[in-house]
Amino acid sequence: MPKVLLVDDDPSVRSALHRRLSEASYTVRECGTALGALRAVLNEPFDVMVLDLSLPDLDGLEMLKMLRTVSALPVVVVGARRDERETVRVLGSGADDCLVGPFSVEHLIARMTAVLRRAASGTGSLRPDVAQVGGLTVDAARRLVALDGAPLDLTRKEFDLLEFLAWRPGVVVPRHELFRQVWLREYRGERTVDVHLSWLRGKLGESAVEPRYLHTVRNAGVKLEAPPASA
Repeated sequence: MPKVLLVDDDPSVRSALHRRLSEASYTVRECGTALGALRAVLNEPFDVMVLDLSLPDLDGLEMLKMLRTVSALPVVVVGARRDERETVRVLGSGADDCLVGPFSVEHLIARMTAVLRRAASGTGSLRPDVAQVGGLTVDAARRLVALDGAPLDLTRKEFDLLEFLAWRPGVVVPRHELFRQVWLREYRGERTVDVHLSWLRGKLGESAVEPRYLHTVRNAGVKLEAPPASA
């Protein structure tokens, strides 16, 4: 049963998340300050940290940088602003994943599951520069994508969308969450996500009818996963 360190200065938020995560079979320890969280990490083993950046004693990003000098504990930052520069700052400070608010507990659990899966797979809890899903390689630092060794020419948003899914292989992400996290705006029913998915499928040599990597899950969302070895 994974052990979570939940760091948030709002007792009501901590209580609600504690209850929902416990119902999902996580063991939860709460903390309301940055220094308290650092002490907890030094004194107890945890599998993942859920971190809200608004803390009373220390800036959340500074706390994250301090954490990275002593621990490789996977960290999912929640409640970040809908700003691309802010997301870059959060990930650059050592976060493994970043959720802008508002978000559902189900989506938080999906992100935590993906982070824990990466850590267990031996890639380490600190996010590497390159994601590998089957024959698909996504190089975040150089913003390059290759399929079976052949480079793909993607637009900026095509890359951002594919990269977002590549760090969460097998995780079904709702369209409204894709729009919120990639386009950094609230979803209003636009077909933007579907259009970009269609363009990506074309460049991956597949279609919605015959998918290989990009799979639509009816009434749920989209996931990226490697095709079977025989495919």
